[in-house]
Amino acid sequence: MSKVIRLLHGEFGRVALLEMDAPLVTHAHHHCHILCKVAGPDIAFQVRGAHCPLTSDNAVLINAWEEHSYLHLPVNGQSPILLALYLEPKWLASFSKKFLASSHPRFFSSNLSAMSAMQKQILEKISMELWWSDQITHAHLESLLLDLTATFMEDIGYISQGDLRAAGSSLAFMDPRIRKAIHLMRTSPQGLSDISTVAKSVDLSRSHFFDLFRRCTGLSPIVFANVLKMEFAFDALASNEESLIHIGDELGFSAPSHFTRFFKQHQGVAPSQYRLQVEKTSKLDS
Repeated sequence: MSKVIRLLHGEFGRVALLEMDAPLVTHAHHHCHILCKVAGPDIAFQVRGAHCPLTSDNAVLINAWEEHSYLHLPVNGQSPILLALYLEPKWLASFSKKFLASSHPRFFSSNLSAMSAMQKQILEKISMELWWSDQITHAHLESLLLDLTATFMEDIGYISQGDLRAAGSSLAFMDPRIRKAIHLMRTSPQGLSDISTVAKSVDLSRSHFFDLFRRCTGLSPIVFANVLKMEFAFDALASNEESLIHIGDELGFSAPSHFTRFFKQHQGVAPSQYRLQVEKTSKLDS
């Protein structure tokens, strides 16, 4: 099982220092996702089926809602340590207009980015802070994240205002049956476990629903539903107010072990470990 070294959760999204020792199934995030290797052997992610190596000289950049997976291949018994940033597009946009497009599926024109000497220095600084600092203020964490993130934004491709408006209103112009299905999935966590019922509720066969959903969103309905499940779980675990049994039940899992297995397949760690490690930050601490 993978190990969480440090995990911070706030309005910026999530930042995690992880020792990866388990594969991750195909999944997605609504975040702007940046992966950097801190130590250990080189590894690779699959992003929309393409091989993307993660090395000391190469970062992996994943757009919002872009499918990706990780196949763990241990080298001489060693496991890689990586920094994973899950950045909220709204948080990024609040700092600069250049980040307004961070929720766009073509924000990063390439999923690979060569690491400059400056980026490596910032990465080392963040990693050491996460590894050794007992407390990190919200303001200091924001500053570190923005320093690193901004360096990856310098070479992003141009996205027109028309592209942004089209992306922002894509749901409005989507097939009304898929639009209704997305609404049902967002408003009923328990229903996320039965995609066939969602398809039936919009008068589509399961096969037609899967095909139409992918054509409209670029994702399978199962991956989309799993994104919603994981985001619900992340927020619930960070709040530390509900039991794991209750969270799993809310998401429609028939047994706690099923929720644990699902969470580990997507995050690499058990939900109990995630809850023990997560630290919430807010502007109050700055």
